[in-house]
Amino acid sequence: MDAAEKKVRAFVRVKPTADFAQDMIKFGPDNKSIDIYIKKDARKGVVNNRQTDWSFRLDGVLHNASQELAYETVAQKLVSDALVGYNGTIMCYGQTGAGKTYTMTGATAEYKHRGLIPRAIQQVFKAIARSVDSFITVRISYLEIYNETLFDLLSPTTSSATGDVPMAVVDCPRGVYVKGLSVHPVSHEEDALNLLFEGETNRVIAEHSLNKNSSRSHCIFTIYIESRCRVFSDVRCINSKINLIDLAGSERLSKTGSEGQVLKEATYINKSLSFLEQIVIALADPKRDHIPFRQSKLTHVLKDSLGGKCNTVLVANICGEALHVEETLSSLRFATRMKWITTEPVINVTCDPEETVRALEKEIILLKQELAMHNNLVNRSLVTYDPLNDVQIAEIKSQIHKYLQGAIDEIDIMNIRQVQEVFKQFKLIVRQQEHEVEARLRSKYALIDKNDFAAIAAAQKAGVVDVDRHLMGKKDGQEFGTRTTPVSPKPDGKKKKSRKSSEQSKKEGTRSYLSGRELAAPLPSKSQVTIPTRDLDVKERARSEDTGNTDVQPSKPASAEGSQRPSSPPSKPVAFEQFKEECGSEISRIFKENKSILLARKKRSSTVARRINFIKQEMEDIKKALEAQRQERWQQGEYVDEKGHLIIDEKEFLLIMKMKDLKEEYRSAYAELQDLKAEIQYCQHLVDRCRNKLVAEFEIWYSESFLIPAYAQKALKPGGNIRPGMIPINRVMCLGGWQRNAGRHGAESSYLETRLALTLAFPWRGQNRTR
Repeated sequence: MDAAEKKVRAFVRVKPTADFAQDMIKFGPDNKSIDIYIKKDARKGVVNNRQTDWSFRLDGVLHNASQELAYETVAQKLVSDALVGYNGTIMCYGQTGAGKTYTMTGATAEYKHRGLIPRAIQQVFKAIARSVDSFITVRISYLEIYNETLFDLLSPTTSSATGDVPMAVVDCPRGVYVKGLSVHPVSHEEDALNLLFEGETNRVIAEHSLNKNSSRSHCIFTIYIESRCRVFSDVRCINSKINLIDLAGSERLSKTGSEGQVLKEATYINKSLSFLEQIVIALADPKRDHIPFRQSKLTHVLKDSLGGKCNTVLVANICGEALHVEETLSSLRFATRMKWITTEPVINVTCDPEETVRALEKEIILLKQELAMHNNLVNRSLVTYDPLNDVQIAEIKSQIHKYLQGAIDEIDIMNIRQVQEVFKQFKLIVRQQEHEVEARLRSKYALIDKNDFAAIAAAQKAGVVDVDRHLMGKKDGQEFGTRTTPVSPKPDGKKKKSRKSSEQSKKEGTRSYLSGRELAAPLPSKSQVTIPTRDLDVKERARSEDTGNTDVQPSKPASAEGSQRPSSPPSKPVAFEQFKEECGSEISRIFKENKSILLARKKRSSTVARRINFIKQEMEDIKKALEAQRQERWQQGEYVDEKGHLIIDEKEFLLIMKMKDLKEEYRSAYAELQDLKAEIQYCQHLVDRCRNKLVAEFEIWYSESFLIPAYAQKALKPGGNIRPGMIPINRVMCLGGWQRNAGRHGAESSYLETRLALTLAFPWRGQNRTR
């Protein structure tokens, strides 16, 4: 049966008394409505707007009704539904001395005065006796909530725990249960009644002016029903429970005159009932998102009964005397609010884990037998479906290694388990190779994070990477990824090489070229730059040698163009300020604008965040004020209109409207804060891009202005021997070593520059000519 929304059913039972106020309490002709009339107090003057009449519509009014009629009206259908799998709850509510315990438990003097609990037990066991197809088991528990403390009425100890397990209300996916509460299996009606009477003797009762045997605690008697089909193949299990709740009565201390311990008990009782009414009001409001079930032990235990998938029935017990008309009105208001609550009862069907495992194991055996029969029919008797053993796994691993080495072309596969094992072994081999490659690269290269600008600047200063962050070092005397033609330092330029040494140099060049291809392979991480660990030392030694050679060679008069350049390049901080004023002024201006926009957005975000915190504080203060207003209204008594709607004063209404405005303002400010965060993230991205662009352009400008030799700048000018774009900037930077040789051969400088440009731009031309 699918879940369907149902309203909570509410009934009123009037305590029979000789002083029944017939002129104040009237019943409708259908016994489903009750009207209350109060005469105006003439002592309060002519102007008296106090309400004097009320009308309440419920599911039934029980006046002068027997215990049997009360059970048939209230509980009989609920117990029948519980036997087929629906949870049920019956709750008696009312003022002290109104007959709640009599309705729930009954009197022991006569058999016909039995209450709802003994009659429900009788109905359950009668249904079990008539059941033929189902095997039904029944268990019983009896819980007491006394002064916000949980007690087990069926426990042999008098403490609030069974054994060493502390009692606590616990939420779980299947509902709410009390940890540490003892549950007793029963097989006969007499056993269940004995447990009921045992729990009744352990209840806390006291005497006051309105009731000689007043219950000082809330008690919940629970019947757990578990039904299984007698057919072994059916693993389904139907579970349900019936909660029979006898609430302690609300008290007006001015009438009861309680003192000492009784006064303390009355305080706890009224507090828990107040929380219960708050829960009922919250459940009746469809706009409420949060229901505060954890406010008290009682409301937490009743979470499934009130707001869950359960059939719920309320019996409001009232007194008919004119003296208790205010308490009667309060009980009727509570019953009316309970009718606003909707529940979705469903059948609780579960599967027994042990029976499910047995059924699945049996099905697996049958499927294996069917597969074996099918394999025999197609001559595949060697196929097995058991897990692979160590020998089979070793055989698969051996075949995979042979397949990778090319010794075999196929791998023998007989079932799905072997396919899974083959993929598992391939995965292990791939991971092993990845670890080996990573270890080899880490032993050969040093890793620099691309976002670490200080490390990159140090590498550029050392000459290991160029301004584009590409490797430009040398390894073992050869440039990475290129084949350079060695130049003799002698003036005559004669070559004295044997054929053997020439062939050896060719082999070395080939090895250098291959190592350059290895460097072009994918690196371990995209966010890191790899630099050979030996390259830094090689660069430092090369610079020291060039410095020594420069000191030995005779100086040459500087040209007119070279005289305009400083003898030594300026420091990068000084050059950077010059660059921002000249060539990089536009990029610097854009960078400053983006940065100012980013700072403005951050400042606005901080202001909005402070505003949100201030609004939250105001909302908390208004919540406290509203809670105080509700507590005051509860103590003074609540008023409802003819439609049952609650009437509130002007101060509380203004607080509610202010809370509504603050919530709207909070949502608007929060949306603005989210938009500002997105804008800040985008502006930060733009600032980072501008900063990186500014640094990159500065590095290029610095290299071209101060680091490129003068003769190379002349060759790079329009009309020179080197066309723009013919040689990368990192190769132009390597021309410093050739400048010294060109100085010695003034007549051959133009020829050497052209030859060098062709060699660097087209390295294969010289190779073909040598061949």
